[in-house]
Amino acid sequence: MDKLESMGAFVKVVASGSYAEAARRLGLTRSAVSKAVMELEQQLGARLLDRTTRHVTPTEAGLAYYERCIAILAQVDETEAQISRLHDEPKGVLKINAPMSFGTLYLGDAVADFMIRYGDLKVELTLTDRFIDPLEEGVDVTVRIGALVDSSLIARRISPARVVIVASPDYLKKHGTPQNPAELANHRCLSYGHTTSMQRWHLKENDRPISVSIGSCLSSNNGDALRDAAVKGIGIAQLPTFIVGKDIAENRLQVVLPDYEPDDLTIHALYAPNRYLAAKTRVFIDFLVDRFGKTPSWDVCYGKR
Repeated sequence: MDKLESMGAFVKVVASGSYAEAARRLGLTRSAVSKAVMELEQQLGARLLDRTTRHVTPTEAGLAYYERCIAILAQVDETEAQISRLHDEPKGVLKINAPMSFGTLYLGDAVADFMIRYGDLKVELTLTDRFIDPLEEGVDVTVRIGALVDSSLIARRISPARVVIVASPDYLKKHGTPQNPAELANHRCLSYGHTTSMQRWHLKENDRPISVSIGSCLSSNNGDALRDAAVKGIGIAQLPTFIVGKDIAENRLQVVLPDYEPDDLTIHALYAPNRYLAAKTRVFIDFLVDRFGKTPSWDVCYGKR
């Protein structure tokens, strides 16, 4: 037995006044209980029990040790119960990391509703387009959009993130509507990234992948900035529907080249592999799946299902 198990056996012996009864309550043999108590006495250098043929009573040292064991074992039980409740009930601090655009447009509102449901939780929400190492930074849930790199993290699919090519009605009226992807090279395009040179868009025609050069007049690493430029008629943009879905529904933007679809993205929740996944992490990811799901609101809002 380890120390705590030996202390528990000793407590049972004192409480029952019998090795045999203590062994019965613990589901152990009498010899195992007797050995555990003897090992405690050897470690402490003191006799804990006075033994007779019919009864066992604690010595003065044994009684003091018994009282301390009761307190220690109670603290251990309470600690284990508290830790168990952390895995059974969503409590504590939930640390979330997510991309800026998705965070401001959808995740912030979702987190607020989640906190209404789970009032005992505190949330630390960080929005950044910088890729982080969740394990190093102590993040419970990381929301990622796009292709996933190999890692030790577990990924759960939250929702699709369709990508469309869009432009404002004013832009299309002034510059014309491209009829095939090759014509994008002659248009003013708004590209995601850090440079306007050597930009290509990857599309699909009847599930056949194609890659086309575009004429980029504005590049940015932020989708909202590209959306703003597209709405103001600066050029043609390729953006996820969670950014431009409402603009399409309200005719601020129109879908261009609908037969040539960009590769879709996927929204994932990443978390550390853990046999005992904390309840706060589990219920938050379940909440996101239920909220966004297979047909998210940003696609429904313009009739795409």
